[in-house]
Amino acid sequence: MWSLFYSLLKFGAVGLLGMGIDFLVTWLCKEKLRINKFVANGLGFSLAVVNNYALNRIWTFSSRNSQVVQQFFTFLLISCVGLALNTALVYFFHQKLRMNFYLSKVFAIGIVFLWNFTANLLITFNNGT
Repeated sequence: MWSLFYSLLKFGAVGLLGMGIDFLVTWLCKEKLRINKFVANGLGFSLAVVNNYALNRIWTFSSRNSQVVQQFFTFLLISCVGLALNTALVYFFHQKLRMNFYLSKVFAIGIVFLWNFTANLLITFNNGT
């Protein structure tokens, strides 16, 4: 039980770093490069995914799976589902509920965090595979 909690905390720490990368890239693309806010959101999220895979593989789950490419693509697939959820939630909160764009991202990230941890724990970094 403590191991699961410790993994959740590590996953959260990696996620916070990823969120920082996500927000920085999103902000730079949206505000400085004038890229569409939803495209900027996707770019920020994508760069955070690469960072998060590496750190979660090494630090959070201590994976020794030799199938690194396959494992990355599993992580990427789960992250793409997360990206779809993230984008849909940002759209819903921002466009439908008229929340601030960045506050919408915070709520979306919180919800997608739960999806990503559970799916990666059970599928990507499952010690039984």
